[in-house]
Amino acid sequence: MSRTRRVFSVRSRTAVAAGTALLAASLAACGGGTTSGAAAKSEMKPKPDMAVSVNLTGDQVKAGAPVTVTIAEGKLAAVKVTDAKGGELAGQISADGKTWTSQGNALPSADYKVEAQNTDSQSATTTFKTSAPDKVNKVSINIPKGSTVGVAMPVSIVFDNPVKDKAAVEKQLKVTTSNNTEGSWGWITDYSGKDRVDWRPKEYWKSGTDVKVQMNLNGVDSGPGGGMFVKDYATEFKIGKDREVKVDLDTKKATVTEGGQVVDTIPISAGTPGGKKASWDGKMVMMAKEGTIRMDSQTVGLGDSYDKMVDYSIRLTWSGMYVHAAPWNTANFGRANTSSGCVGMSDENAKAFFAAAQAGDPFEVVGQGSKGNPDVGNGYGEWNLTWEQWQGKSALAGTPQVG
Repeated sequence: MSRTRRVFSVRSRTAVAAGTALLAASLAACGGGTTSGAAAKSEMKPKPDMAVSVNLTGDQVKAGAPVTVTIAEGKLAAVKVTDAKGGELAGQISADGKTWTSQGNALPSADYKVEAQNTDSQSATTTFKTSAPDKVNKVSINIPKGSTVGVAMPVSIVFDNPVKDKAAVEKQLKVTTSNNTEGSWGWITDYSGKDRVDWRPKEYWKSGTDVKVQMNLNGVDSGPGGGMFVKDYATEFKIGKDREVKVDLDTKKATVTEGGQVVDTIPISAGTPGGKKASWDGKMVMMAKEGTIRMDSQTVGLGDSYDKMVDYSIRLTWSGMYVHAAPWNTANFGRANTSSGCVGMSDENAKAFFAAAQAGDPFEVVGQGSKGNPDVGNGYGEWNLTWEQWQGKSALAGTPQVG
């Protein structure tokens, strides 16, 4: 594609006035010979028109790339680039005064206006458009604005299309907290197979922390096959009470603590050891309180073992592990692990457990007879990684990330 440069110039307003003043001075001078006449003629030469150009590709600036404004002659003193909504594109003039380059990228499908001034107080304006993206990428965010979540909930962002340039995307993501919580972004593959990036604190959140997440992605290219983002995203939430659950497969009990103090011990029956019906173990997170739902064993690869409505259900993994009421298994609570992988309890205990639970509460399973840790993308499994392992999953590994 050919490259053209849009040029706009403004003629100097001072040329005529300056010329008149110089002419009057030469007529009044005594003995003004040929030398003085030549000097006066030279002084009367008007300043050249100011001209600026923008880095166009064809007749547009490429979206997702910086904008460059160049002056034909002289030096730039000030440049302002704004879009049709009044948003200003920040930038900086080069040391030699010849160019101005935006700090951010031009947004797609946008109209911009350039207002420039040189060191001789001349001004020039021009306009340009940006190209539309060939493909658009979008995101899904796990924590709705205004939510209160438990101390283990990570910020989790899933992308519609692949993200090849992970560093470029991660640079535009920012977590701000009320107490300077240390944490890191980490890239993983979601259970759905899509690219996903999570922000996990080094340790569990402190109760009462306020969190803001800014995703300044508008105009960012996610790389080949992924497309460009055409909007920014944001959310904010609060960390609720410090409520943690620990299930022991050996004792068949769940212990609930709040603020480090035991508040409940509940008899349970977990997954049947030794096969597909065993429970996952390790550190998980209560993903969502789903309530009464239909559970069909065929959807999780367990044949026709069950198909029933289940009350007080709280999701622990995308693959279908829950904690829920299981009144059909009453004889085994506190005695044997005989479920199809979930953690079941009585209706009475499940009702109270559900009422007190928060999405984001940590849920740890220990003891014998499990099938190991779930994959990190099967729910929120990042807590099974060491802090160093998690930091290593950042595309900007080694960069301090304090919210």
